[in-house]
Amino acid sequence: MTPRDADQAALLPADSPATDPYLWLEDVEGERALAWVRARNAEAEDRLGTASPVAPSLAELEADVLEVLDSHDKIPDVSALGDHLYNFWRDDVHVRGVWRRTTLDSYRTDTPVWETVLDLDALAEEEGESWVWHGASVLRPTDPRAPWRRAIVDLSRGGSDADVSREVDLVEKRIVPPSDGGFHRDEAKGGLAWIDDDAVYVFTDFGPGAHGEPTTTTSGYPRVVKRWRRGTPLAAAETVYEGRTDDLYISAHRARDTGYERDLVSRSIAFYEDELYWLDPAAELRLVDVPRSAEAAPRREWLLVELREPWTVQATSGEVTHPAGALLAARFDDFMAGSRDLTVLFEPTPTTSLAGATWTEHHLVVNVLDDVKNRLHVLTPPAPDAAPGTPWTRSPLPGAPAIGTTGVRAVDSHTSDDVWLVTTDYLTPTTLSLAHVVGPEDPAPAAPERLKSMPAFFDATGLAVSQHFATSDDGTRVPYFQIGPADAPPGPRPTLQYGYGGFEISLTPGYSGGLGRAWLARGGTYVVANIRGGGEYGPAWHQAALKKHRHRAYEDFAAVARDLVSRGVTTPSHLGAQGGSNGGLLMGNMLTQYPELFGAIVCQVPLLDMRRYTKLLAGASWAAEYGDPDDPEQWEFIRTFSPYHLADPGRPYPPVLFTTSTRDDRVHPGHARKMAALLLDGARDVTYYENVEGGHGGAADNKQAAHMAALAYRFLWERLG
Repeated sequence: MTPRDADQAALLPADSPATDPYLWLEDVEGERALAWVRARNAEAEDRLGTASPVAPSLAELEADVLEVLDSHDKIPDVSALGDHLYNFWRDDVHVRGVWRRTTLDSYRTDTPVWETVLDLDALAEEEGESWVWHGASVLRPTDPRAPWRRAIVDLSRGGSDADVSREVDLVEKRIVPPSDGGFHRDEAKGGLAWIDDDAVYVFTDFGPGAHGEPTTTTSGYPRVVKRWRRGTPLAAAETVYEGRTDDLYISAHRARDTGYERDLVSRSIAFYEDELYWLDPAAELRLVDVPRSAEAAPRREWLLVELREPWTVQATSGEVTHPAGALLAARFDDFMAGSRDLTVLFEPTPTTSLAGATWTEHHLVVNVLDDVKNRLHVLTPPAPDAAPGTPWTRSPLPGAPAIGTTGVRAVDSHTSDDVWLVTTDYLTPTTLSLAHVVGPEDPAPAAPERLKSMPAFFDATGLAVSQHFATSDDGTRVPYFQIGPADAPPGPRPTLQYGYGGFEISLTPGYSGGLGRAWLARGGTYVVANIRGGGEYGPAWHQAALKKHRHRAYEDFAAVARDLVSRGVTTPSHLGAQGGSNGGLLMGNMLTQYPELFGAIVCQVPLLDMRRYTKLLAGASWAAEYGDPDDPEQWEFIRTFSPYHLADPGRPYPPVLFTTSTRDDRVHPGHARKMAALLLDGARDVTYYENVEGGHGGAADNKQAAHMAALAYRFLWERLG
């Protein structure tokens, strides 16, 4: 479709064959569409599976990546529940995975003794389903001496976002069937959340309402939340809250802070608009009255508020404006009574943003990004009986690397001030430590206890990490990380540039054994571009690339590509680009708007048809990010970054690999299918592969993930090597 065709498309229905000759490829399970997919997959396997003098073999790359994914030496990520540490694990033996547990003492050893709670491979075989783990929630017992017994696990067929929920007895290590009173939720987007031993909140697709209205939103997520009591049919569940059809997602949960139990209802209106309601002791829903763009989080006697936009309040001292990106605190009861005396816990600077805040029993650990590098601080709130206005105390928490990422998570925020510390960077294997958090008045704690370290999956000798800044079209400094040979001889090198640039998601350094083996150890240079649209510098960095300003994200990515060439790192013919989901939209725009900058592009699970994206699966939920194409005024700017409509038959494009998943029920596989078909009909160098499972992640197990990764690396080496 040429730009002129796009002009005509603005005047015709978006679902008209006259404007979209490839509309039939949106029929996900249609025989004609699947026949096209099978043919493209066979071509991709044949092309990328053929030996090449300039590229490692597909089988070799897949084996390298799979060995990392299946390694028994990876760090088991654990959650403390009572006397046990729980972990979900996949490897060559447990292909679908196993939910298991051990003790802290055993975990400290090189060979922990694991006890299986739920074996997904056995369950999948027994039920004839391709179950994919979606997580678990466990009910904290009211008696601290009682065993942790009640859990809800979420399982997906083939990796789709839609899943089922099942109750699991952790003592008996079995799924509790409905015949025994167990909670089971049928397949839909939604979930269950514990209230107590005999009740849950349920938010799901309940089928048509009393008047035939849908109980899901236009984005396909829950619109209604109900209270469901054990032993009763779902149809008897009591409605707690109903949202609007054009809302995004409705849910509820009980915050089980001892002495401060609260039932909370969340109304997500759009991606950056939320309302939080407190179901008070009189069973009245009361709005927690913060800006809709803010995130409100009650915790014991406190309410934390993280701002995305400036907020002006009338405090006791007068009118006060708090900036976007700030983290504020107030006593919950005082705030609900009308007080707007807020304590500033964090305020951003031009180089810093809030990466996260984690409660322990007595403290709040604040994680700050400073030029995309983590810095940790411990904040201690005043005692419950302290006078109003008593400040929080502050002290540093050491442990963050100079260039790298540090993650902090409470071991048990109800009973302990211990935290898990995860440190990682591009060349140093990830380390898990156990640390004790103290305030400035407490005795100094012992040094963090290193519990686990990931093995080195590739030889990083001679490699180095550096941070650079490119200048975008409007003069903005855009940071990027470069990982590659420290003392490389002059001359261009195969370089892979990765980006995302959306939804306030930050790209921070992390160790990847698969990337290291398949790219870095073979002589490639890897670059991560921290472009606008992400969260690296807080809400302002994200908002700078919303809707009509989307072009800034693409200009930033292009600026990094040019900077790499100007610095002599690579040349356009040796430079590849890769991104998925929103990053796939980024790749589509690199392909159609900046083809001269790249020698190859890998576009994964992408959005590409921005005329129809709101009509496909969960697309309507992203209108706050991109705009509404059904609004003629908004379509005028959306069309400028819709790759499907920007494709020009007369313009040369670099080779491109599209990958997606038939089971992706978030980003419709039709985006990738239609763009590939359009370009193929224009005799372009296009490779297309669609995994039949995997959901939005693209793969349902380690072998599938390794194969998908190997296809991308094989494609890149052949085109850039």
